[in-house]
Parts: sequence; C-alpha cells; structure tokens
Amino acid sequence: MISQKPYFIRALYDWIVDNGWTPHVQVDADWPGVEVPREYVQDGVIVLNISPTATHGLELGNERISFMTRFQGQERRVSFPPEAVLAIFSRETGQGMPFPPEPHPEPEAEQSPSAEAEQGDTAARQGERKVVQLKRVK
Repeated sequence: MISQKPYFIRALYDWIVDNGWTPHVQVDADWPGVEVPREYVQDGVIVLNISPTATHGLELGNERISFMTRFQGQERRVSFPPEAVLAIFSRETGQGMPFPPEPHPEPEAEQSPSAEAEQGDTAARQGERKVVQLKRVK
C-alpha cells in the first residue's frame, strides 16, 4: 500500500503556496537516507524552507523529497524520504499538519534462511495481533 503522507505533503504545500505563504518542513534528520547539512541540525531535527523562491528543482515524490537550496550563500542538495517529515506548515501562520513520528526502519542486514523464516513467522504473528486489535476497536 502506498503511504498517504507524500500526498498530504504535496496538498498542503500547494495550499500554503496558493495562499501566498512560505512552506516549511520539519524533518527528522536522524532518519535513514536523510541528506541535509548536519551543521544546521538541532536536537535531531532540521526545519527547511521549501518555497519556490528558496528551492530549485523541488521534487515532492512518493519515495523522496529533494531540491537544491542555499545555506549561508552556498548551494546544497537536500534529499530525504517523506517518512522523515515530522510536519509541514506555513511560516507566517503556523498552519499546516504535524505527523506522528514513525519508528525508524531496521537496518537491512544479511540474514540466514532460517533467520528470514523466523522473521516471517514473527511478522505473521504480529499481523494476526493487529487484526485482533482492529476487531476489538470496531
């Protein structure tokens, strides 16, 4: 299933820009695959201006968000997965949408066939528990 998050990010980006405001994203800089200037990261988070005037080549894709921007006059490439976005908001009004932090994905390591089978069994059991929890909620 495709995540809804990139669609929300694109929709809110358009809404913020259409209102003449400045879109910003708050990004979990510790998420795997995040490429941002580390010297601007504070407490594991970076806030980025993604307005059309601050970026060049902005791509709000389902798998990656990327663009060129300037930090203290130096052009830098920024790239990160949508899963790393903690919020998108207007600088002027603060309106936008926060996203609940997601657990970081486990690093992929080579596994033996028996470890993969065990992991599959665990995933199946977890899936069963999720179904049971969903049934209780209904």
